[in-house]
Amino acid sequence: MLYERYSSVMYPVCVRYLGREEARDVLQDGFLTVFDKIGTFKGEGSFEGWMRKIFVNASLMHLRKADALRYTEDITESPELGGVMEHGVMEQIGTKEILDLVAQLPSGLRSVFNLFVLDGYSHAEVGAILGITEQSSRSQASRARSLLQEKIKKLYNGKH
Repeated sequence: MLYERYSSVMYPVCVRYLGREEARDVLQDGFLTVFDKIGTFKGEGSFEGWMRKIFVNASLMHLRKADALRYTEDITESPELGGVMEHGVMEQIGTKEILDLVAQLPSGLRSVFNLFVLDGYSHAEVGAILGITEQSSRSQASRARSLLQEKIKKLYNGKH
């Protein structure tokens, strides 16, 4: 019953960090961890939030095993990509399109972006989770944002 109720909620969490095929495997691993650790849930916060952390960690563990989180790039300044916001693109692009673009990011950048922007962790927390410096987390989040802006700009220009 637990699997049926939460698989449709946790699968998209895994997909944000991994591709669809890998997410299916990690979904199974995540539920094994949930069943194994269910006795540690203390009722503080929501059960779904507790589970979400398990699935994020399972996804990140999968990426670590594949050595996919090694991509780090220190960036001192983010390049300006004027024009993305000027044309009202954000009003025309949907959530699914944005998530599809996030999925195209290299796994290291995608992980930082997901943890910082979508899951709300601080850069210090992202650094601790991924084993990188806080500055590296900031740099990678900036780089991910810049790449997404480029992709959005190309998508917008392709439609007009």
